[in-house]
Amino acid sequence: MNHNSSKSRAPHEAGLPPYQVVLAETDWGSLQTAFGNGEDLPKVLSRLLEPDPKVQVTALSELSELVGHQNSIYEATAPVAMYVAGILTHPAAMTLRPYLNAPIRATLLNWLASTAYDASDEIVDRTEQYFPGFLTHDTAVTAFRDLRTMLYRAVAPFLQDSNEDVSEAAALAVIILAEHPALAEHRNHLAVHARHILGTSSDDLNRRVAWKALEAWGHDIPYPERFREEPWDWGPHSDGRGDLEPPF
Repeated sequence: MNHNSSKSRAPHEAGLPPYQVVLAETDWGSLQTAFGNGEDLPKVLSRLLEPDPKVQVTALSELSELVGHQNSIYEATAPVAMYVAGILTHPAAMTLRPYLNAPIRATLLNWLASTAYDASDEIVDRTEQYFPGFLTHDTAVTAFRDLRTMLYRAVAPFLQDSNEDVSEAAALAVIILAEHPALAEHRNHLAVHARHILGTSSDDLNRRVAWKALEAWGHDIPYPERFREEPWDWGPHSDGRGDLEPPF
């Protein structure tokens, strides 16, 4: 988790701002990334809209390093997440990835899920347990967590997507985002999706997130001891790259 100054200035309107507005109105050069300021982020973000899936995936991999290095949250993470959420409906998100035969949209959603996990209640609580006071002045984590209801509304429509990779990635993201108290009313509905992940997903890390959510929400769950113990960095795509690796 990162701990830095208070320059993050992502908008907090009730609805997600258009991605063009996020790109144009964010003072990227004033925001911290893992490797300096974010002045190069607009060029990287723009490449997500290229028609070539290799360019898109490479750009998202770059973002994972710049604003998610070592599973940390940086000042630029929040506006980058808003941009990524904002392009989920863009035609470029429907570009198919060769070999995987899944839309780039699934990769974007998995990136959002991974980033949300890095700022989740579980990680925040565990960080405070091992490093008391570490997050006290971390406005970057707070800025991202403040966006959870906005990101939820952007992702939830894809729960019913006809592509299974997209619908599972969307479900994973909203399950994590639904930790926010304002989203508690959605948890019973999301339990159906969590059970579906448990029953059908081939990804043990995604299954763990679903299992832990059902446990936290007070639902009866199968395999009551299976995911009880976990290493520090277990989470969806916990290496920060997930399905960003080749083949493209």
